Order: sequence, then structure tokens, then C-alpha cells
Amino acid sequence: MKNYLYAMGAILCWASLPVATGSGLESLSTEELMFYSFSSSAIFLYIMKAFREKSMKISFPKMKITLLGIWGIFIYHYVYYLALDHSSLTEGAILTTTWSFWIVIFSSLLEFRRLNIKIVLTALAGMGGIVLVITAGKGLSFGAEYLPGYLLALLCGLIWSSFSVALGTIKQEKDTITEFTIVAAFLSLLLFLFTLPHSIPSAKAIMSAIYLGTIPLGLSFYLWNKALKGGNLVVIGYLSYLTTPLAVLLVSLIHKGDVHPQVIVGMFVIIIASVIGKLSLKNTGNL
Repeated sequence: MKNYLYAMGAILCWASLPVATGSGLESLSTEELMFYSFSSSAIFLYIMKAFREKSMKISFPKMKITLLGIWGIFIYHYVYYLALDHSSLTEGAILTTTWSFWIVIFSSLLEFRRLNIKIVLTALAGMGGIVLVITAGKGLSFGAEYLPGYLLALLCGLIWSSFSVALGTIKQEKDTITEFTIVAAFLSLLLFLFTLPHSIPSAKAIMSAIYLGTIPLGLSFYLWNKALKGGNLVVIGYLSYLTTPLAVLLVSLIHKGDVHPQVIVGMFVIIIASVIGKLSLKNTGNL
């Protein structure tokens, strides 16, 4: 149960991003956003690790594990920012959330060595719930001019899901998420320097980037890593479907806005799909 609470903690961190940052990140380029957010994230996680382990020492993992961290932390977020920058927001957001679906599929393949039809159907139902939430009161229009952005968004789903499933199967004595983030911060610095010059960002943009680095990146990385190390990956994949509706609900709650009925319907679809998926696992003795 503790691992699923860690997962929900990470999900709440991600869900808090829209309400916390507003439009503060819009004035930053992809390279600026990577640099400011990952610098904040690396510092935050390093301080957490130093207090937790009572040591200032950093021990980087073997190259194979480090490359996995670069794939899941640095490359994922760079592709994610590029995807949203080169696609229409609603459609791009839907495609980037496919990582929840792929986590369920990849992890169920690891457990059953085959595709379990019940899990596939409930995973698709969960994606349907996300589509209902994101499109509440809006229409969908996948314009051909945004095709590169849509392909990048789909790639996001494959990168984060493969990273999460791989990380959950690796047996390590020490937590390496801080080291992963430090490497990502260094690569972000190189990217930032390579794309000079940059304009001086506003105070609002800097504060938004720092929040992004400490909570939706830093704290969520720590919690997500803890969740993956002991929880059932299929169940965690189902839980991750809640990120989008929780983000919408938080925005409405904080700004005292109305919640579109379609958002509530979408959230119920996600919850029902998650419960059915969890029961399917229980019936097969894998939970």
C-alpha cells in the first residue's frame, strides 16, 4: 500500500503544475526551460539526499544505468517540451498522456508474458477517460501542420513508460534518481550554452521554472522512483491515469471555476477502469 501512496504523491505533484505555474513558463524557450527547471531539480534532490543519507557524497551508477536515466529524465522532458511547443495544446496533451497506457501494457507483458485482453481493454478505457477530461467543452482537430509535434508527443509516451517499467525491474541497493537528475541538469546546461544567446527571463518565469524543478520534477521523481521499486507496475499505471483529471480539478478548485460535467464523467471512467483492471490482476493472482 505504501508504494501506491508514493505513486499518488508523484501524481499530485504532476497535477499541481498547471495551477501553480499558470502562464509563467510560456515566455521560456525549450532550452531555457530545461536549464532552469533541471538546475532547480538537481539542487533540490541533492539537498534531500544529503539530509537523508547524512553525506555530501555523490556516487554515479554504472554507464548502462546512467544511460537509462538520460533516456527517461533528460530525453523524455526535452521531447515533451518540444512536443507541446510544436503541436496544438489539447491534442498534444492527449498524445503525451499515452505513457499511462503503455506502462500498463508493458508491465502486464512482463507479468503474464502475453497480452491480457482484460488489461488491454481497461487500459484503453482509461485512455478514453483522459480524452474525455482534456476535451471537455472542446473539439478535437489533428491538423497536418502539427504532425511533427504529434509524433514527438507519442514518442513521449513510449520513452517515459519504457523508463518507468525498466526502472521498476532494476534491483539496486541505492537510489539513483538524484544522480540521474544531476546528469540531466549538466546536459541541460550544455544545451543552454549551445543555443546562446538567451534573453533575461521575467521573475514570474523563473519562479515557475523553480517550482517545476522542485515539485513536478524533483519531488515527483523521488516519489515515483519509490513507488516503482515495490508496487505492482500495472496498478501504478492505472493510478497514473488520474493525473489529468486531478490537474483539471485543482485548477477549478483554486480558481473557483466551474467543472465541466465531462471532466467528472472522464474521471469516473478512469476510476472504474482502474478498479476492473486491479480486480483482473487479483483474479489471476498477480496482486
